[in-house]
Amino acid sequence: MNRKQFLWLMLAVVLLGGASLALFWQEITAYRDSGAKIGARLMPDMKISDVAKLRLQDAEQEVTLALKDKVWRVEQRGGYPADFAEISGFILKLLDVKVVQSESVGASLHPRLNLLAPGKGGKEGTGTLVELSDASGKVLVSLMLGKVSLKKDPMNPLPNAKDGVPAGRHVLVAGRGDTVAVVSDPLEKAVASPGAWVAKDFFKADRIRTLQLSGEGVSPWKIVRDEEWGQWKFASGGGTLHPSAAVTATNALGALAFSDVVIDDKAGTDKVAVLIAETFDNLTYTVKLSPQADGDFILHYSVAGTPPKTRKPEPKEKSEDVAKLDKDFADNLQRLEARVMLEQARSQWAFRVPGKAVAPLLMKREQMAVPGR
Repeated sequence: MNRKQFLWLMLAVVLLGGASLALFWQEITAYRDSGAKIGARLMPDMKISDVAKLRLQDAEQEVTLALKDKVWRVEQRGGYPADFAEISGFILKLLDVKVVQSESVGASLHPRLNLLAPGKGGKEGTGTLVELSDASGKVLVSLMLGKVSLKKDPMNPLPNAKDGVPAGRHVLVAGRGDTVAVVSDPLEKAVASPGAWVAKDFFKADRIRTLQLSGEGVSPWKIVRDEEWGQWKFASGGGTLHPSAAVTATNALGALAFSDVVIDDKAGTDKVAVLIAETFDNLTYTVKLSPQADGDFILHYSVAGTPPKTRKPEPKEKSEDVAKLDKDFADNLQRLEARVMLEQARSQWAFRVPGKAVAPLLMKREQMAVPGR
């Protein structure tokens, strides 16, 4: 090779290298602009304070969570209050997830990664659409959550972990072309079921003084006690009440939980069981239970009464303890009044409760009595 040929070869190498470097920086720029930089947050410019609405939709369901009058509500449940902790936790996690992998994936391959938009084709390959909007309704970001990525964990003994444990998720962000990112969290809370987002705190009938069951198709009974820690007994009629039966029934009422809020409860039956609980706080809870074909019950409740404003002195109360006892009473009264106010506000809705949770409240009288007495 002579000197002239060598110089031409070196020029060619420089030109090719420059072109490659230009292409490289072009790809890097596009990569950064896409918001899919490895190790960076998926949505670095988003702030949780800007979000006033969250919408999720999959192939079967849709839920819209909106901030109204400083309270998050579930639109598909008649504006029932949503679980603030769940919403804020999900949004914070969504804004904090980091990109661990990124590549361009054509639209024809989106169904394989469960990134197909809801309503486009069948259920197969459909992802979960997530939209974050501001108070004016403007969509701040729209993204499709797709297939969960698994990570092998040979130390995990659980059978369902043999193929790996959830470690991330494929995400397609609107406005970033065909760039599909795998983020550092599976975002398993991203479900489009309205019932998954309602606030699950329920009414709490505690310190019960009397509990009565009546209605069509039930064995009626009424149990009473004179003191909060006193012995339970039947209010009338024969038989001796088994103490464990009374405790089982009152505990079941105090620990009731619901699975979902019901908007259209016209499908209830005519066989309504009615429970009335009177408490030592001068409150009366009336609970109506309608059995459903699937074994669940539709529950309506109401709360009446006003807690006593003054404290009843305890026997042999020491004068040096009065101030502390008065303060404890005032604090408990404040919490109780706030709880009752919340319970009364939410009593306008109906609730679906599992039949298993209700069963102890519908015991027959003979089941509650001591055998042979």
